[in-house]
Amino acid sequence: MTGSKRVLLAKPRGYCAGVDRAVQTVEEALKLYGAPIYVRKEIVHNKHVVGTLQAKGAIFVEENEEVPEGATVVFSAHGVAPEVHEQAAARSLKAIDATCPLVTKVHQEARRFAAEDYDILLIGHEGHEEVIGTAGEAPAHIQLVDGPDGVDKVTVRDPSKVVWLSQTTLSVDETLETVARLKTKLPLLMSPPSDDICYATSNRQDAVKAMAPNCDVVLVVGSQNSSNSQRLREVAVDAGASAGYLIDYAHEIQDDWLTGATTVGVTSGASVPDELVMEVLDFLAARDFTDVAEITTAQEKLVFSLPQELKRDMKANATARAAEVAKTLS
Repeated sequence: MTGSKRVLLAKPRGYCAGVDRAVQTVEEALKLYGAPIYVRKEIVHNKHVVGTLQAKGAIFVEENEEVPEGATVVFSAHGVAPEVHEQAAARSLKAIDATCPLVTKVHQEARRFAAEDYDILLIGHEGHEEVIGTAGEAPAHIQLVDGPDGVDKVTVRDPSKVVWLSQTTLSVDETLETVARLKTKLPLLMSPPSDDICYATSNRQDAVKAMAPNCDVVLVVGSQNSSNSQRLREVAVDAGASAGYLIDYAHEIQDDWLTGATTVGVTSGASVPDELVMEVLDFLAARDFTDVAEITTAQEKLVFSLPQELKRDMKANATARAAEVAKTLS
């Protein structure tokens, strides 16, 4: 051990399979169809990613009405309600759905339980895009439970026919606490067939829990509107870090955060490219935090394929180009 100050670097961190797929979807659409490509809402909740895609020709809008009729629109990784697809069709938009497959799974669960006439308790944060999209699948059956304190407001038609689902980016511990409170109130509450909180959210929180007790400060690279990034900062402090801060860029780090610190933990949310983490490591190294140790708690190998509608057009384009080349050579 050298006398240098120490950095503990969480692994897994950064991009998950759903974010990677969503960002790649916009990039491939720009290459295939040409700019501009419209994107409804932020493709993922990260300031840097959105800015980079804007520079390449993506135009981010809030609603389909802002997209010119007949243009191409990409729906974000957070998912959309069925009415958004209907609006797009009504405006003859070419819609490419970049919803994370793990969010799609929750949508499917909502539709299935609603069809069986269950009351569905959706654990999540009010106003979050993912919650709006999931609730839109079965608005008459779904009620939001925003954390443990929301349990008291819950009312159901039949206590023997109720199930909980959750937003994929929540704190695992807080969700378990909410479920425990719900089960005290509703002992026959059913759980979803598989865990709704996504593997990447759980893995990143586990890595932070492993390193936080040894950290004076934990820096989480991520945007303020990123739910999973916000949860990482909370988990770090709950797990024993003296302080936790959420930043988009290295230059936002305040030197007084590091005063007296000998060990700094670093991680990043699931929508953060690793180049931003490397810039944080450079910033810390310039302040004598040069001893970097990676804390690994899981290996991630999951990859999602691109949306079917985009793959179909990419294949047709490749076939047409090959035919053009063959024609030129003949």
